[in-house]
Amino acid sequence: MNTRPVLDSDTGPFVLSVSFNDDCSFFSAALETGFRVYCATSCDEQIAREVGGGIGCAELLGKKSYIGLVGGGRQPKYPQNKVCPEDSGWLLVNDADIIYEVQIWNDKMRRFTTSVEFKTPVQRVRLSQTHLVVALLNSVNIYRMKIPPEKVAEYETVDNPFGLCELGNDIVAFPGRRAGQVKIFDLKTTNVSIISAHTNPLRAIAISRDGQLIATASEQGTLLKVYSFPSCTSLVELRRGLDPAAIFSLAFSPDGSTLAVTSDKSTLHIFDLKTATTATPEGNPKQNKYGFLAHIPVLPRHFSDAYPTASIKFNMGEEPLTWGPHLRSATMSAGIPGVPGGRPTKGLIGWLDDETIAVLGAGQDARWERFQTGVDDKGNKCLALTGWRRYIA
Repeated sequence: MNTRPVLDSDTGPFVLSVSFNDDCSFFSAALETGFRVYCATSCDEQIAREVGGGIGCAELLGKKSYIGLVGGGRQPKYPQNKVCPEDSGWLLVNDADIIYEVQIWNDKMRRFTTSVEFKTPVQRVRLSQTHLVVALLNSVNIYRMKIPPEKVAEYETVDNPFGLCELGNDIVAFPGRRAGQVKIFDLKTTNVSIISAHTNPLRAIAISRDGQLIATASEQGTLLKVYSFPSCTSLVELRRGLDPAAIFSLAFSPDGSTLAVTSDKSTLHIFDLKTATTATPEGNPKQNKYGFLAHIPVLPRHFSDAYPTASIKFNMGEEPLTWGPHLRSATMSAGIPGVPGGRPTKGLIGWLDDETIAVLGAGQDARWERFQTGVDDKGNKCLALTGWRRYIA
């Protein structure tokens, strides 16, 4: 029986990317003609702005006042030149002297208030009340939020086409100079820490809201790793599954007790970090699906790994055949200019509170879905879909 309450069923224009603000109370959608802002709990539209060109990435600061914008799409508002030759109909810019901009939009004043310029395409922008972070393909640039922004630091990275860069209250986490390496910059002390998290390139990074936990996933997509900060010690390894997958999103619940993950398997998993363990017999048996086999030391480690506490399918949306699969590789650049990863966002996780999750998707079939955590009649944690909507009309 289909229990999904349909809130809206209209199909609207193409959405290039979506992003939550810092506390997941709102989300922004970047479109071919401008951007929109929605309430994350209800998916009600709050702001709709036309800016005379395509926006590939729109990052919302706070409660709708400031938005960082990067040009993108077929006719970018600001130039981008990461266009695949097979994507016919896209605007190709070859001018070697072109400047790539991050523009900060003040919605109260209805105008752009400041900008930052670069000589290579922008992959992603992160904003907080105090800092602006811009990820390029091979570097991360950190600024104090002033007019004009004041540059604090710049670090080289491995190829980072997804613009992996997480900004917490006091730290920034991004790929290091080697594959699988995470670099953490302390915004207060300017100290730098390095975690060698994976042997494969990173595909996702998450920071807990208190800044004490950092989660990572590689492009292999089978194991998730959680580290403490500032000690940078490994706390737990979590097994999403045995087969490789492209991780779309990682996110801690507001209280830091649960980690959620989505992938191109169209599945949302949650892990209870209080009971998760790294292959030890003392672990919670409810989090290990192999039961007593987890206690046999000669068996492969996946028998004793911590598996998801609960799982549920999310809807990736029906995309045209020309859209293609979401790229698995974390090191290959992709097609749509100005969009992190070069393809519309899928499976983006936002915790609305400690029991409620919103999952967003962009593209032609742009969707918002809301899930609730709970306990079933056997006392096990579960997930239930409580609402969904196609949010672009």
